[in-house]
Amino acid sequence: MLTDTHCHLFYDQLKRDLPGVLKRAKEQGVGRFICVATNIDDSHECLEISKDHDNVYASAGIHPHDAKDAPDNFIDQIYDLMTNDKMVAVGEMGLDYYRNHTKPNIQKTVFRSQMQIAMDIKKPIIFHNRNADKDMISVLNEFPEVNGIAHCFSSTLETAQSFLEQGYYISFSGNLTFKNSHLPDVAKDIPLNRILVETDCPYLSPDPYRGKTNEPGRVRLVAEKLAKIHSLPLEKIVDITSNNATDIFQL
Repeated sequence: MLTDTHCHLFYDQLKRDLPGVLKRAKEQGVGRFICVATNIDDSHECLEISKDHDNVYASAGIHPHDAKDAPDNFIDQIYDLMTNDKMVAVGEMGLDYYRNHTKPNIQKTVFRSQMQIAMDIKKPIIFHNRNADKDMISVLNEFPEVNGIAHCFSSTLETAQSFLEQGYYISFSGNLTFKNSHLPDVAKDIPLNRILVETDCPYLSPDPYRGKTNEPGRVRLVAEKLAKIHSLPLEKIVDITSNNATDIFQL
C-alpha cells in the first residue's frame, strides 16, 4: 500500500468528505497518510484526525507563511502536541522567499526554533523550501543531528544532493508529472532508498487533474511517474517508498 507522506486533510475541501476521501484513496492502493500541519490550530486538527483513523498520522509545526502569526508560546505548544503517539514529525516548517508572507528574518527564527524541538525530541522534520536554497542548506547544517523530508521538492539536482548529504529524504508531489517539468531529470538521480511520494493535497493535483482539488488517492499517479522514470514496476516503487516512509517516520 502506498503512503501519502504529506496531505492536509483538515482543509474544508477534504474534511467535509473525509470518509469518502479515504475510501477513494484505498481504492487507488493508498493505505497510510501523514496529515501535515501548517500552524498551531491545524496541528490540533491533524492530531484529532489521526486519533479517529488508525492509518493516519500527524505532525505539528509552523509553516513559513504562518511564522509571523505564531503565538508567543508556540514552542511549548509544539512540545506538548508531540507527546502524543500519533505525532510522527515536526513541521511543516521552513523558508519561502517566493511568497514572502513573512519577513525572512522571522521565518528563520521560527524555523530554527522548530529545528531545536526536533533535535531535542529526536523526531524527523518536514520542511518547505521555495526560492531559499542557500539559507535552507545553511540552517539545516546548524542542526546535523536532525533528519527528515524535503517536502514537495522543486529545486535543482545540486540542492537535492546537498539535502541527501545532510541525511534528508526527497519527496515528490504532483508537480513531478507536469509537462515540461525539470523534476523527472532530478528524480532519476535520487537514490531509491531516499525517495518518498506525496500529494500536498488539496494542492498540486497531478496531471491529468492539474488545477483541480487534489486528494491522497492521486499519490498513485506520482508513484506511476517515478516507476517510469526509474524503469521499474509500479509495485516496486510502492514497496520502496512505503518502506522509506516507515523508516523515516518510525511507523
